[in-house]
Amino acid sequence: MSTQNAIPSIKQLSSDDEVKVRPLSPMMLAVRRFRKHRMASYGLVILVVLILFITFGGLLFSRGYCAPLKQNLTGEAWANCNDTSLKLLPPSSAHIFGTDIIGRDIFVRTIYGGQISLLIGVSAALFEVMLGALVGAVAAYYGGWVDSMLMRFTEAMLNIPSLFLLIIGARFFGGRMPTINIFGRELAGSVIIIILVIGATSWMVLARIVRANILSLRERDYVSAALALGASGPRIIFLHLLPNTIAPLIVSATLGVAGAIISEAYVSFLGLGVTGATATWGNMLDGAYRYLETAPWLWFFPGTMILLTVLGINFVGDGLRDALDPHSTRHV
Repeated sequence: MSTQNAIPSIKQLSSDDEVKVRPLSPMMLAVRRFRKHRMASYGLVILVVLILFITFGGLLFSRGYCAPLKQNLTGEAWANCNDTSLKLLPPSSAHIFGTDIIGRDIFVRTIYGGQISLLIGVSAALFEVMLGALVGAVAAYYGGWVDSMLMRFTEAMLNIPSLFLLIIGARFFGGRMPTINIFGRELAGSVIIIILVIGATSWMVLARIVRANILSLRERDYVSAALALGASGPRIIFLHLLPNTIAPLIVSATLGVAGAIISEAYVSFLGLGVTGATATWGNMLDGAYRYLETAPWLWFFPGTMILLTVLGINFVGDGLRDALDPHSTRHV
């Protein structure tokens, strides 16, 4: 029997034998690329474990050591409960991460400090993305003197060291803000200052990326059609242009969280960051350098948390950058 007769034609195939290829949507392609990015998967696992730790870790902690001092402590008050007779105890079954120089349990402070550090990181990254996307989109869409003015301002901000601005802002404004109450938690006013200063000093690169994307997008036919239908400039920017630059915005927001956590750790380590009773991973390192050899647990545990968080976020950011690239054919 010849080969031609052995292979049935398309007409000879029944409906059950037909191979139906279902096209993948851009989102499904992005998810598939991300799942096959090994380091991004590891980073996601690290972040999930850390979030579970700072969310539910307090349920695993025995609060009995502080009971004789205060019977009805709730929330972050446990992180500040101290007993000077228990100061500088090494890790043990009673104090998993040991105690600090005034007898506070480092395990509890690591949990509540992680919540504040992630709050600062996420809030500062959102502020950075909103500001950078707005400046870049307005500059690209309107062009002319608007573009020139905004880009010169962006370049001027790029020439000023962001860490210098962060230290100056935290030094002069951090101690003047009153304590605030958010979701039943009392936070030092310096938390808001740190969030605003970090967000206001890290938006410039994103603004230039968004501007470059929108300069090409504004020439597309759907923008011309929207203009012909009488759509206003803000409507086109927010409903047509920015949604089509979502990939760099997501990647920038992800990596911005890691950058904000590190920046907060910088200034808190220098004693200029989050002040008062509010614990963060950064201000837990403040003063720990005096005990690098005698009490390494003071810096090891918060430092490790910062390291793992930043690594996990960077791995996830790299995976998102590859997964959301519309021209990428890797890992498909």
